[in-house]
Formats: sequence, C-alpha cells, structure tokens
Amino acid sequence: MTGSGPILLDGGMGRELQRRGLASVSGTWSAEALLAQPSVVRDIHKDFIAAGAEVITTSNYAVVPFMLARSGLEDRMEVMLAASVRLARKARAEAGRPEVRIAGSLPPLAQSYRPELVGPPEEIEPLYRRIAAALAPGVDLFICETMSSGAEARSAAVVAAEFNKPVWVAWSLDDEVTGRLRSGESPCEAVAALEGLPVEAFLFNCCVPEAVSAALPALRDATVCPVGAYANALTGFQSDYEIGGEGGEGGETPARADLGPAAYARFAAEWRAMGADILGGCCGIGPDHIAELRNRLL
Repeated sequence: MTGSGPILLDGGMGRELQRRGLASVSGTWSAEALLAQPSVVRDIHKDFIAAGAEVITTSNYAVVPFMLARSGLEDRMEVMLAASVRLARKARAEAGRPEVRIAGSLPPLAQSYRPELVGPPEEIEPLYRRIAAALAPGVDLFICETMSSGAEARSAAVVAAEFNKPVWVAWSLDDEVTGRLRSGESPCEAVAALEGLPVEAFLFNCCVPEAVSAALPALRDATVCPVGAYANALTGFQSDYEIGGEGGEGGETPARADLGPAAYARFAAEWRAMGADILGGCCGIGPDHIAELRNRLL
C-alpha cells in the first residue's frame, strides 16, 4: 500500500464504451470492442491512467462462454483474452507509466449477482483456469471480482493462486444495504470462506455506494489485509440485469443522477476514513470520477 493515500483503481469499462458510442445487439460491448474497436478500449485505459489510476483491469469481464455464446464468439475466447491483456499493456506503455499494475479479471461465469447460479467447483474451476492461463503472461495480479458468494470467490481464488501472482477478491453486496453479500453471507463469513488461500486484499465492488458504507467496517474488522471498494453508479440490481463488460454493462439498469464525481468522491472519502486502502469505481464510474478521487484523497 502507499504511505500517504489509497491505491487508486480505474473505473468501469463497459459503460464508458457505451458512453463513447459503442453499442451491441448482444449486450457485450466490452467483449466485442476487443475485436471491433480495440483503439477505443486502449484509449479508455489511457484515460483512466491519466486520471490517476494506479491499477487498471483487463477488459475481459464479458469474455466468458455464457456471454460469448450470445454473439457467436465462443471460439474466439483465447484470442479476446489475449487482446484484453495486449491493449492494457499498450495503454500503459503509451501513457509512459510502467509502474501502473494490470489486474486480470476473473468474473462470474453466469449471471452477475446470482449466487444461486454459481456452479460447483468441479464445473467452474476448469473455466477459471482457462481464463487465468490466457491472462497470466501479461498481468501483474488477479482480481476475482463481482463475486456473489463465498463459494464463488473461493473457486476463482483457488485457480488464481495457481499462477504465482497476487490475488485480490472483490464481492458484490446486496443493494438493499443489508451489509451482506448477495448470497446473504456476512463479510466475516466471506473472508472465512477463503481461509488458507493467499488472498492479499479484500474488496467490495459493483453495488451501490451505500451498501459499501454499511459493510466496510465489518470487512475491516475481519482481516488485517488491505481492504477497499469500487462501487457502481447504477440504481441497483434488476432481475434481468445480466453480466456484461464490467459488473454488468448491458444497459438495463439506469445510471443514477446523483453520483457525479464530487458525490462519489464523498463516499470514497468516507470509506477511506473507515480504513479502506484501495479505492476505485465500477459501472458508470468514469475517468472524471477517478480524477476527483486523486485530487481529494492523494
């Protein structure tokens, strides 16, 4: 961790692609953009770096068989995973910021926010292994993100740990602000589910900021490891809101009008005061938000 301030992550790729005019009939903007508009993906990475992000995440959240089947791209998975790494590394190089770390995303393999759809370890770990193997040569760490339950996070983290890189885990919280995961587990139970694994940081992501504020103190109490958060700027979970480019890019859930950069930074300052070491954003959080975090917190 940095001595004077938190580590800054980037924001959400899928919604930023949409904001820049990309669209998709299958709802997988970020996946298709890797092949159709790679320069836009690279430029978004660069904009987040310019805003102050010290860690950028590969744009492969939707590069999973479930989502690729929508657009007939199942056989291009490894090509797209490699592209997500290449574009992140190119953005870092062009930005002249070699110290920026690249996090490889290990996302949900079915619909986001749906713990009841998480498959058993023997089913999902081979798929995670396939994704991680494609990302590993070019990333600096893995982040198992938008995990809806302790079991889902454990399967992803078990695989990530095989590649001898730092492993971070980020869970999505109940948008009803219960202070619990979408599975109903407490932060303490979620951390306990990862016992014995070399997880170096625990975070919350892709939920409303109010949910993070309700749960972060319990997470801080549950571990001596670094903790953090990267919430979204959406109005909350909807039952038909399926995974997309970052935590769920498929425009079914509208963005909130009250979470501009200044408002979001106030939440982040609150999380910092609660002990957060790592801060960033997810769906709907753009470079302007990250720049405001940098200006306010560093």
